[in-house]
Amino acid sequence: MNNSALWIVLHRMRTPLMVLIITYSVAIIGLLFIDGLDNHGNIYHMSIFDAFYVVTYTATTIGFGELPYEFTYAQRIWMSMTMYATVLGWFYSIGSLVALLQDKLLLAQIAEAKFRKQVNNINQHFLLILGYNYTTSEIIKKANAEGIRTIVIEKDINKINELLLENFTPTVPCLMADVYDPLALEKAGIHSKYCKAIVSLFSNDSLNLRIAITAKLLNPSVRLAVKSTTKAHDEDLKDLNVEIVENPFEIIAEQIEMAICNPYMLVLQRWFYGIGDLDTKVITLPKGKYIVCGFGRMGKVLNQVLSKNGIDTVFIEPNKKELRGISAELREKIIVGSADEKDSLKEAGIKDAQVIIASSDDDTMNLSMLASARKLNPDILTIARENDMADMSIFNNAKIDLVFIPARVLINKTTNALIAPYSNKFLTYMIQKSDPIYTKQLVDRMFNKLGANPITFGITLNVEKAFAVHQYLSQKDEHIPLDIFSRSREDRTKKNKIIPLILIRKSGNILLPSWDIRLQLNDKILFAADDYDTMSDVKWICENKYEFYYIYKGRERNMFKELFNRSK
Repeated sequence: MNNSALWIVLHRMRTPLMVLIITYSVAIIGLLFIDGLDNHGNIYHMSIFDAFYVVTYTATTIGFGELPYEFTYAQRIWMSMTMYATVLGWFYSIGSLVALLQDKLLLAQIAEAKFRKQVNNINQHFLLILGYNYTTSEIIKKANAEGIRTIVIEKDINKINELLLENFTPTVPCLMADVYDPLALEKAGIHSKYCKAIVSLFSNDSLNLRIAITAKLLNPSVRLAVKSTTKAHDEDLKDLNVEIVENPFEIIAEQIEMAICNPYMLVLQRWFYGIGDLDTKVITLPKGKYIVCGFGRMGKVLNQVLSKNGIDTVFIEPNKKELRGISAELREKIIVGSADEKDSLKEAGIKDAQVIIASSDDDTMNLSMLASARKLNPDILTIARENDMADMSIFNNAKIDLVFIPARVLINKTTNALIAPYSNKFLTYMIQKSDPIYTKQLVDRMFNKLGANPITFGITLNVEKAFAVHQYLSQKDEHIPLDIFSRSREDRTKKNKIIPLILIRKSGNILLPSWDIRLQLNDKILFAADDYDTMSDVKWICENKYEFYYIYKGRERNMFKELFNRSK
């Protein structure tokens, strides 16, 4: 049955309804056959309507008297018995109804029906987010800010209640079910043309892999953003054609490598993620001796990055189980002991080290080991992994040089890949270019022209997003330069404070395109601008043909003449 909630109601209330129907029927039939007397002493029999009316108000204990005439003793005896029977029937039915309204299965079916209705009413792109926690909550907020809807599947009722208390606008439909249940994924819209991507960021790699397999079997074309914490799991996900694989430890290691080789790239990336400004202090990590506290999943990734850059590294690991299966050469670089103990730090050569990285999964341990390291070497640069967002104020007060939060890393990378694809493409190309001088020049240029915290936005030269430009490019064989987007709508001779960061087209992407480059249909362009007024100018030029004509030709387009010609 399609409506499960209705089926449950009919099934559970079948017996109570039968009791009411039988008691009412017997009571009414009795009144139809019992002789009554009218005002003149003549025998009469009630009509079926009169009998039903009397039983109705008697059964509900309202009591309107004896109608239509005063009852005989036989009628009064029958009504007395009827009253007890029907009242008991009502008590039983009401009790069954109250129990039904508290039935968890019915409530679940009602919630599911409401969820299906909400999903069916969504007619715009949405993200299907599996599981609700701090990380996914932040992703939902960023998606809402960009006008992208979200749908959540979560099994824990407490987390569902937390989601409801957030009171997101627009509403976030939530289905209580197992995140890997194929039926739940189908109910949540995995086959919908509006499903932009599925997000699975659980700490359990096996669960993420199971979800990826299930999703790809249900809909091979759906995009996936999946968390991974090991190299082997990365490869398994890529074998499944998972588009976005986010390994927070690899991302953190990549950012540490940026601080060593291309520190301005780290400044640029953090600005894109909303963590810092373009005038943030640039921290350049020296190529000296490093001490890494913890040789777990993050430590193994750090070892690869630091070794690649020729950095002398010593690891301190208290858990011998983490050292199983490693080579004898690597084993020589690891000291077994607690990193917050001064003896272990001294053995690692803390006084000669330039950088110490606290990479364990225990925030208290990380803070303790950095405090101990500073006492032995006050000039050492400190880097910490922060695991619990609740400890953010403590880490800020500890004056650590660089703090990396895996949860925030996941939020930034996932939202950038799914919600801001132009920005993601730009950062990817900049990282691949790996030119520290080029990156520094760009950051300085942006800071000097646009300020410490400019805004970014993208445009697509298609009929939906840029009607005016698209119309002209389709009909006119003229040179339309990128420069039209740099001009002010108030006075085309004046330039807005804006910089094109990347131009994306089928024939090839262009990093930091020049203003004289010729526009083509379906070009995608990422801009950085000083404020929202500049962005508004670009949007108007794209969409309004009169604004575009003024910017391009230098004169106003005669709207009244066009209307007159159309009327002819």
